Amino acid sequence: MILFNKPPLVGEEHKYLLESISSSKISGDGEFTKKCHTWFEHELSCEKALLTTSCTHALEMAALLLDIQEGDEVIMPSYTFVSTANAFVLRGAKVVFVDVREDTMNIDETKIEAAITNKTKVIVPVHYAGVACEMDIIMALATKYDLYVVEDAAQGMMATYKGKALGTIGHMGTFSFHETKNYTSAGEGGLLIVNDKQFCERAEVIREKGTNRSQFFRGMVDKYSWVDLGSSYLLNDVSAAYLWAQVQSANTINKNRLNHWQRYYDALIPFQNSGEITLPILPESTQHNAHMFYIKVESLEVRGRLLNYLKENNILAVFHYVPLHSSLAGKKFGRFEGNDNITTSHSERLLRLPIYYGLEKSDQDKVISTIINFFENKCIK
Repeated sequence: MILFNKPPLVGEEHKYLLESISSSKISGDGEFTKKCHTWFEHELSCEKALLTTSCTHALEMAALLLDIQEGDEVIMPSYTFVSTANAFVLRGAKVVFVDVREDTMNIDETKIEAAITNKTKVIVPVHYAGVACEMDIIMALATKYDLYVVEDAAQGMMATYKGKALGTIGHMGTFSFHETKNYTSAGEGGLLIVNDKQFCERAEVIREKGTNRSQFFRGMVDKYSWVDLGSSYLLNDVSAAYLWAQVQSANTINKNRLNHWQRYYDALIPFQNSGEITLPILPESTQHNAHMFYIKVESLEVRGRLLNYLKENNILAVFHYVPLHSSLAGKKFGRFEGNDNITTSHSERLLRLPIYYGLEKSDQDKVISTIINFFENKCIK
């Protein structure tokens, strides 16, 4: 069976895990957490990097930092994971969904301004598949209407927009180290990066259950106490040790995935030329990270047939999000602004192929040949 995903394993994880376990500090903010923080702050050129237990929690921290209140509105795409919306709904916000672009499946920046009201407080662009949203336009809108921007870069580590790392363009950025992502912290994990200095100190407090514990350990206060809202958002140091091994090989992992992505693209381009599939489109302003390789087929029915055909040949491929605005909770906590021209119709056509660090050439060849057989033998009918 060719799996859809395998968590990356570079070889140094066991060494660092043992070092962490043998230390006197395996809870949050141990030595490996500090190493990771330093690495991310250097590589991403951000003001503050804070490891969290998940990208979900990083988004929740962002909502707390921005003092989201009952009645505030937050603009985002409907084609995203539920955590993007939940983080703000938990604070009482109304989610305003807008359509996505046909080429990238990212939020359509031309639809945002019409969705802005006097209640709007935040725009949350989601960098789908590690391909950047049109951030210049989004940031210009944020400046024009005095809004905040929180980048959901869960899939975007090591990807850029006009040479700038995803997550570092808005006021804050969030990342995921779930086992399905390019880099993992042993199953679950996340990162909040702060690009606006005004939020740095409070971010530490919120992450430490609303206490000024971080200031205490730096000798800034003689005792720590409860000073603000917060929760237990710290990633344990054992998981940070696993992640440390991964980021030490970040470029190797990235290059390997990009090679797999390109092999898929080169092999399947004839079927795009014949009109049977649509391949990913990469705007010139972006450098992606090969987080996923997807194709769009003619219809929902064709997608179902292809998924079954791949499964019959021991290949696990998957579709992706069901648009949030069509869900029970999405209808309760949000609304769709404008027309749903792309979100639903294109999400029903999208199918993700196996791609991960260390994918064997023979396995990838089988995925490719099986897709070729499907279309050449007219299994679409």
